[in-house]
Amino acid sequence: MSGELAGRRVVLTGATGGVGRAVASRLAESGAEILMIGRRKAPLVELAGALRAQAIAGDVTDSEFVANLPRHIEARWGTAPDILINNAGAFTLASFGETDSETFERLLAVNLRAPFELIRLWLPAMLARDSGHIVNIGSVAGRRAFPGNAAYCASKYGLRGLHEVLVEELRASGVRVTWIEPSAIDTPLWDEFDPDRRADVPSRGEMLEPGAVAEAVLFALVQPRGVSVEEVSLRANLVGRRS
Repeated sequence: MSGELAGRRVVLTGATGGVGRAVASRLAESGAEILMIGRRKAPLVELAGALRAQAIAGDVTDSEFVANLPRHIEARWGTAPDILINNAGAFTLASFGETDSETFERLLAVNLRAPFELIRLWLPAMLARDSGHIVNIGSVAGRRAFPGNAAYCASKYGLRGLHEVLVEELRASGVRVTWIEPSAIDTPLWDEFDPDRRADVPSRGEMLEPGAVAEAVLFALVQPRGVSVEEVSLRANLVGRRS
């Protein structure tokens, strides 16, 4: 493989979602060797075949699945990944009063606990070899509160806090950590909410394209070893899209 990421081994979660597919495609174009994780086996295998990548189907909130990941990955690569991209995510729209405990726990499990557990798997190996890169896909909802986002904001605020602790702890090491913070992204995640018919969320025309996130991820990953991109904020620019 040739390209800016040739020889780099990447673990990407949430690979079959809109952002995951865009990130996987862009990194594959840049020569990365990708191992994609996703819950939906059929589309995951199909995408892996198209990108000449590897795939493991499973749920990152399943503790047994996560515990077995190092064994599966070391069997393929013989080593820990060079790059971990925590992209798997869950989203819902509901007021605080309408948010039940099950929904709250589910979003915390996907958006916060899963990245924590995955980082714990491979950070020691990255530190031992003095190199590695962890990318956390966050959200503007991890910095700004929005009505109807009680569970989502709580989980993304928590992930940003976890990221900022890692920044401070890892700054003097060879391991870099990047927070990608997009505003709303036009993906199938919004289908059930029909955003074009609601006044409380952006319309699809006001959202980012998934490719914008993929470009931001690539930008952070290809910087020289002495440069750490700790945070990238992405917001939709509507100039040129007005009707």
